[in-house]
Amino acid sequence: MEVGQGLLLALAILAVCCLPALFALLFCADEIIDRVACGWAEWREQRRERRTIARLDRAIEAEALTRDIDLTEFDRDGRRPLDQLATDLRRLGGHRLAAADRSVVWHGAVIEAYDERLRAACRALGIDEHLAELDGVDREIERVRVEGLLHAAGLTLPAARAAHHQRHR
Repeated sequence: MEVGQGLLLALAILAVCCLPALFALLFCADEIIDRVACGWAEWREQRRERRTIARLDRAIEAEALTRDIDLTEFDRDGRRPLDQLATDLRRLGGHRLAAADRSVVWHGAVIEAYDERLRAACRALGIDEHLAELDGVDREIERVRVEGLLHAAGLTLPAARAAHHQRHR
């Protein structure tokens, strides 16, 4: 009988230890059921969305539209995020427009940095630009054209002030 009493004692201890877990399960049963039901509903909704997207892709032949786009350019390690480029362009654009009391060397360096960020933003958005090949007035015209294309693509840049006069070098 000692074995039976030992087993009974072990079961009693196990019951006492599991009692808080059973109470928690009893009181939280509605929460557990709700989470399982919500998870199931989300899974079904995601599955439905994936099927809808697949049908739309087949309907508009999305693969043919994106075949010529090199998506690896967006995953490149050295590529700066577009929002950081936009911030740099705004900052450098402000310096470029407020360069009346700065030296010609400083102004030239700011223009070079600004143009480099413009070229990077154009590469990120797939916009053709010719800033590196031009100089003088042609480069300024190309800069205005590129700024307009970037603005049309959603990148807001500081506009040139009406009172701003070109510095002569």
